Amino acid sequence: MEFEEEPCRRKDEETEEQTDPVEVNEDKQQKPHNFTNEDGDAVASKTEERVNGSFTCSQCGQSFTDKSKLKRHMMIHTGEKPFTCSQCGKSFTQKNNLKDHLRLHSGVRSFSCDQCDKTFAVESYLRQHLAIHAGVKPHVCSFCGKSFSRPNSLKVHERVHTGVRPYMCFDCEKTFSSSNDLNKHQRIHTGEKPYKCSHCGKSFSQSGNLKDHERVHTGEKPHQCSSCGKSFTFSSCLRRHKKKHCPKFPK
Repeated sequence: MEFEEEPCRRKDEETEEQTDPVEVNEDKQQKPHNFTNEDGDAVASKTEERVNGSFTCSQCGQSFTDKSKLKRHMMIHTGEKPFTCSQCGKSFTQKNNLKDHLRLHSGVRSFSCDQCDKTFAVESYLRQHLAIHAGVKPHVCSFCGKSFSRPNSLKVHERVHTGVRPYMCFDCEKTFSSSNDLNKHQRIHTGEKPYKCSHCGKSFSQSGNLKDHERVHTGEKPHQCSSCGKSFTFSSCLRRHKKKHCPKFPK
């Protein structure tokens, strides 16, 4: 007896590969804060200088040997991002992050992985990617034991356990555990759909949704049931199949 399966929706899964390396650099920073004076006007936070000569942030306690580094650090708390991409309008707290971002627009991806077909615009992105192939995951979650190849991936993951969601959407006040998730969410408000299908021109707000959509054109069904061999376009459809329909899968 055959079962008519309902359309399945894609569920985003937590993977280290989904993180934009440029946004990772931004995500290493702490939650942006808005400081106001008695009149309600936004102001930059004051800093304090320690006796030993180091410069300490009065908001989080982090210390710096150079006052200019402290000034750059304060942009994290004020939310200031003075370096803006002239092509897409995205802003960054550091000039180097903007420089790396601009390489993405150029389309030049000079750094290739010798173990798969992926290419990268920035050498540091390739190094991060190679750690995945090497299976090196030295950063271990103290709550559940899950390990990660990058320290920032661990930091974001641990927020699942702690419940810390430091990034807030100023349009709807919804909070998120990473800047990457916030950036994706904000496309709901802006209507931005930067990922375009090369087959039909349809646009999407998330790269994962585009990848799923393109399987409609290619006919690719990468998710196969280990019990009966039936294949599916989406992993969520495979899970549903195993749970409700597969006659060979143990219930």
